[in-house]
Amino acid sequence: MKPTTFREIDGTSKGYYVLLGLLGLILAAGLGSAYYMEHNGHWVTGMNNQIVWGMPHVFAVFLIVAASGALNVASISSVFGKTSYKPLAPLSGLLAIALLIGGLMVLVLDLGRPDRLIVAMTYYNFKSIFAWNMILYNGFLAIVIIYLWTMMQRKMNKYSKVAGFFAFIWRLALTIGTGSIFGFIVARQYYDAAIMAPMFVVMSFSFGLAFMLIVLLATYQWTGREIGSHIVSRLQRLQGLFVAAVLLFVVIFHLTNLYATQHHGVENFILAGDNIYSGLFWVGYLLLGTVFPLIICYAPAFRASIGWTAAAAVMVIAGGLSQMYMIIIGGQAYPMDLFPGKDVSSSFYDGVVASYAPSAPEVALGLGGTAVTFIAVMIAIKVLRFLPLSLANSQTDPHYSAEER
Repeated sequence: MKPTTFREIDGTSKGYYVLLGLLGLILAAGLGSAYYMEHNGHWVTGMNNQIVWGMPHVFAVFLIVAASGALNVASISSVFGKTSYKPLAPLSGLLAIALLIGGLMVLVLDLGRPDRLIVAMTYYNFKSIFAWNMILYNGFLAIVIIYLWTMMQRKMNKYSKVAGFFAFIWRLALTIGTGSIFGFIVARQYYDAAIMAPMFVVMSFSFGLAFMLIVLLATYQWTGREIGSHIVSRLQRLQGLFVAAVLLFVVIFHLTNLYATQHHGVENFILAGDNIYSGLFWVGYLLLGTVFPLIICYAPAFRASIGWTAAAAVMVIAGGLSQMYMIIIGGQAYPMDLFPGKDVSSSFYDGVVASYAPSAPEVALGLGGTAVTFIAVMIAIKVLRFLPLSLANSQTDPHYSAEER
């Protein structure tokens, strides 16, 4: 393998500024929506007393989980010594930070009163998983910034492996903390499961790598830089492995629930109900986000294809959003089992399935957070050397020989 040369992108083309402008408009719409909801109150959203985590939470949790997984490539190179991925490690760290910032922006603006965030940062109730997550999110940002410093500053390179190891451990803790938010809520039958924590870890691997593939392939195609079949094929198969792992955990989760009689009701609601959640599971998550990507990642006809690999990554993200919507919204829509074995009814919608339809401001806020991620990446790769000048096989394949040219 030849030494890797990192260079900023030119970022002077008309396409660059058009894309940056479009993302800026989406961000402006998101901020405007946050102001609209803050000024008028959450009654203008689709949320109600039963569905208190709406569409912005779907985006926020999805981006935060993906942030952890975006660090996959850097972890594989630093912690597990896979040199093929080393040229992509700085971009991996950058994307992890950008995704987390985008997700936290959505989360803070959706909760309302962002000016009181300082209270959450200075007063901790350590019996609450949310307090632990405040530490995990801030710690993740700090550790990944240090990790990037050790990678990009030549005299600090000797500390890169140690920093990568700490970042790897911290990212696992962060995702376990996020999954535990749902796993610890015993009042909701669809959430109350210890497997939520490891399932979120595996989901983060898949979602984060999908974002990484989209950013990487789009950047190299649009800037005319070379990317070889070796790295595309490796990332493609890695994506397939993560998608299969998520499927395994989802199957275990549902089989475990189906074994317990008390969960039959909510499982029937999610898997076989006449509602949007069943459609999102079978069509959104399973077909679009799992079966199609697996075919693309492993069928020889699609091997190392940049276009099909990008398509698989887009489908994984669409399927992941469907899965997150099903978990967060569907889990709240199913009525709580207040008195097991008894029928419950009241004038306050107890015992009935809650309705929810995301409003336009909620969707705009979620998209605004996603736009922040891409804007941050676009600006960073223009001003700093995050990207290798070339990812040709000679740069990434340790077994490459001149005869293969």
